[in-house]
Amino acid sequence: MEEYLQSALEIVKAQAGSRPMTEEEILSMVKSVASGIAALTTGQPVLGQEEAAAPGMDPKKSIKEASIACLECGKSFKVITRKHLASHGLTPEEYRAKYGFKKTQALACKSLARERRAKMKDMKLWERRQKPE
Repeated sequence: MEEYLQSALEIVKAQAGSRPMTEEEILSMVKSVASGIAALTTGQPVLGQEEAAAPGMDPKKSIKEASIACLECGKSFKVITRKHLASHGLTPEEYRAKYGFKKTQALACKSLARERRAKMKDMKLWERRQKPE
């Protein structure tokens, strides 16, 4: 098992070097990668673990500062796109309703949502709309 853990650490280290990750994400990824490597070398199916882990996540905890986890498959993104949700047979509205998000909840990580909000405030589109009267 130690060789699987060493391989998993190298993989996760490379991933953490390419994007910001929380401590919780790193630990979770090391565990899943190590068990995945062990399952592959022993010939056991790996997909069952990933499907079992994803739905157990709390929807409120799925939206983090630098990433948002898809509650259907467990993958992490900066933004959960309409195209990705279509691969699960869902629309963004259905996804929000299924997991109890507000209708106005952005399916993006907190930092990206904050940047978008600030940009819209700077643009002041609501003022431009009222002027042409």
